[in-house]
Amino acid sequence: MGKFIGKRILQMIVVLFISSIIIFFMVRLSGVDPISVILGGKESSEETRQSVIQSFHLDKSYVEQYFIWVNGILHGKLGMSFKYQTDVSNLLPGRLSVTLGLVFMSSLFALIIAIPLGVVCAVKKDGIFDKALNVFILILNGCPAFFTSILMIIIISKVNPGYPFVGSFSNVREYFQRLLLPSIALGFTMIALAMRVVRANMIEQMNAPYTMTAIAKGCSTTHLVISHNLKNAVIPVISVVSIQIGSMVAGAVLVENVFSLGGLGTLLVNSIQNSDYAVTQSITMLLIFLFLVISTVSDILYAVIDPRIRME
Repeated sequence: MGKFIGKRILQMIVVLFISSIIIFFMVRLSGVDPISVILGGKESSEETRQSVIQSFHLDKSYVEQYFIWVNGILHGKLGMSFKYQTDVSNLLPGRLSVTLGLVFMSSLFALIIAIPLGVVCAVKKDGIFDKALNVFILILNGCPAFFTSILMIIIISKVNPGYPFVGSFSNVREYFQRLLLPSIALGFTMIALAMRVVRANMIEQMNAPYTMTAIAKGCSTTHLVISHNLKNAVIPVISVVSIQIGSMVAGAVLVENVFSLGGLGTLLVNSIQNSDYAVTQSITMLLIFLFLVISTVSDILYAVIDPRIRME
């Protein structure tokens, strides 16, 4: 098991290294003069410009700037923001809690809904409930997160005009209150796929030889479905969910903007618009890191549940 985990971590390090090179040089293809961005487009003396160039290491080659950035990351420094004039690491903590909270709550909501629905649809295969729900899921799967978010805002504003679903928060209660609707809107994107995977795997497990043998021996169908079929059917869901969570991190960018949440997505969009290199590359790398961590953890869980993965 230790060798398996070590291999996954090594793969993650290699991907992060290659990604950092690509992202660092891609953000500099915009052709924008970083000095003008730092000075806000204002007229300035040559002395001021030289001071800015030295402070932000703009007198170095791109390769040297890359290694300065990587060395800073290893020491907890992500680089100076052109716009905010502070280290990027100072901008992330509060925003990171919003994005992670949004992704966690939406994933939890999706799994709580998708797994039971998938099981029921499998048990009631080709019934009225199964067919009706599959049509609804097909429609849901075609709705992007931002469209669902806007639709929810319109509906809630009509049903409950005083509900505070947009804006910032100042305490834990307001934090969960602000994230509730965005989490549901983002969670809908996972429900469709997760439910279909659970349904397909449940049907496969219910038709497996061991199921038929257990039924022939008089085993309760309910006990069989919950204790055996569901356990085996959920294994493939882990991989699907890990990929979906990764895409939800990207989807959170749009949802955060619709609900005016001050998360990483909002900061990333603003940094791209302002050509703020350090913020753009650092947040992008952080999102990739989160995706890789989630993927690695899912691989480990997969190996724990199914030992055959470790053998492979």
